[in-house]
Amino acid sequence: MFGGDMHETAETAPDTYDLLERSREFLAAAYQAPLTLEDAARHACMSPFHFHRLFSRAFGETPHAYLTRLRMERARQLLLGTDLPVTEICLEVGYSSLGTFSRRFHERFGRPPSDYRQRARRYFPGFRSLPARFVPTCFLRAWGTLPETERKIGEAAAGTLVLRSA
Repeated sequence: MFGGDMHETAETAPDTYDLLERSREFLAAAYQAPLTLEDAARHACMSPFHFHRLFSRAFGETPHAYLTRLRMERARQLLLGTDLPVTEICLEVGYSSLGTFSRRFHERFGRPPSDYRQRARRYFPGFRSLPARFVPTCFLRAWGTLPETERKIGEAAAGTLVLRSA
């Protein structure tokens, strides 16, 4: 018995969640490759339909949405932290079509990739010197969790902020 029910169902079985988690880890590790729903379902030992339904229920997003989110976050990191051309970033994060990549990036971040990079560099000239997981200094100050080394970096970055009308 599980949770007082007479029968354990696939939706509630702890082993099922472990299989879904294993498949999600596979997607995260192989996000650069061309992946299909069948590939991910195979790692969870399920049919594609059953996998899609359970993955969505367990993680609150479809496998495709999860993969797209991973790819877009990585693309954003590469845009901000490197000088790689947008086309190379597109290929690096698993897209074979620059048009599809640009459209998805624009949908997620509100700007095309090249514009996103250009604006970030204009408004935050020292963004490459910021910690990899940038958290606004005002937020850290409000919560009192700003370590001394991070405080110096954050204050230096805040001092370089220049607002211009677009």
